[in-house]
Amino acid sequence: MKHVFKKGASDRTLLLLHGTGGTEQDLLPLAKMIDPEASVLSVRGNVSENGMPRFFKRLREGVFDEEDLIARTKELDTFLNEASSEYGFDRNKVVAVGYSNGANIAGSLLFHFNNSLEGALLFHPMVPRRGIDIPQQSGLPVFIGAGENDPICPAHETEELKELLSNAGADVTVHWERMGHQLTETEVNTAARWYKSQF
Repeated sequence: MKHVFKKGASDRTLLLLHGTGGTEQDLLPLAKMIDPEASVLSVRGNVSENGMPRFFKRLREGVFDEEDLIARTKELDTFLNEASSEYGFDRNKVVAVGYSNGANIAGSLLFHFNNSLEGALLFHPMVPRRGIDIPQQSGLPVFIGAGENDPICPAHETEELKELLSNAGADVTVHWERMGHQLTETEVNTAARWYKSQF
């Protein structure tokens, strides 16, 4: 997978996952705001939708291609294992930072794998899959940033995702903004404070 890796001073790695149409450069400023000491692994999605990079296919807006989602989630998990060997970072200390489509693939890692992530900051995610048994994520810290007026990710998606992850044992914090789907500075600052309290 196309990516950028920057070695940091600490033993933690932030996995950056962009939104639809983004690249591996998009969220690099977020990493500095959240943890300037951490290593950074920023990945570009391998799917192209009308020339826009994504992490998995969708049938239409809000409707995921489940088969592709499952395959791409496995692809990302395998890539993390390979990258940890290549760059020498601790595979057990990877915290995902995802926005929109990137938050959905990060959520999908939690829905399909135990111990794939040490924690996750999910900005404007949706429920990746329904009707499956989620692996135990006991005590895993998850931050969800959501917009009260988000047309792409309505509030009930956020509430359902929180419930599903909490039922799997994750420790979920939801932060609401009175905004739409865009990522706001206050949201990121709140996430950074949450991160410092968890790690």
